[in-house]
Amino acid sequence: MAEPVRIFGPVISTYVRVVEIVAEEAGLAHEVVPTPAQSPNNRHPFGKVPVVEIDGLELYETVSIAHYLDNAHNDGALQPCDPVARAVMDRWIAVANSYLFPLFEHGLVMPWIMHRFARISLDEERIAKSLPGIAKTLDFLDLEIARDGAWTAGDFDLGDVFLYTILLGVRLTPLGGAGIAQCERLSAWMAICDARASIRATRWETELS
Repeated sequence: MAEPVRIFGPVISTYVRVVEIVAEEAGLAHEVVPTPAQSPNNRHPFGKVPVVEIDGLELYETVSIAHYLDNAHNDGALQPCDPVARAVMDRWIAVANSYLFPLFEHGLVMPWIMHRFARISLDEERIAKSLPGIAKTLDFLDLEIARDGAWTAGDFDLGDVFLYTILLGVRLTPLGGAGIAQCERLSAWMAICDARASIRATRWETELS
């Protein structure tokens, strides 16, 4: 039996979860080795997470890792064969990483995590400044689904993995959960993803509590 995929990063991490989901989709055993970003034990050259060991390789950057796992161990099942559909998928992955994650993570998710788990006073000023942009972005995503199906029009693919995992962090906050609940189509898509076996198998304890 092949060695499990070793994923170095925090146990609760958006991008560690992306790798876990893709590994599940590929039928690969995997384990998370708790490694904080910027720690001396983190082998990412820029101090980010995750770093992955698989097939005698050491990989970093989540997009690269996800593509390798899917291509090498899942026959590319999470990537459309049609060039247009693949371009749409790649666009949404880029949107998720370049625009959605920084907005949501810094403006809402991280302040809430620091408040809940580190008992630091909630940075209400930062959240208040970010909320208009977050609300506008959630509305945009909901409208994109209404317009042409956006990334949800085809089969479950890597675009769904990145978008779901980033939006999950938002939904786990009180304000973010309320905002997503007001987006009918976005909520329906997330509910479909919630039921997928790979996502259920990689749930965080905070989702279950």
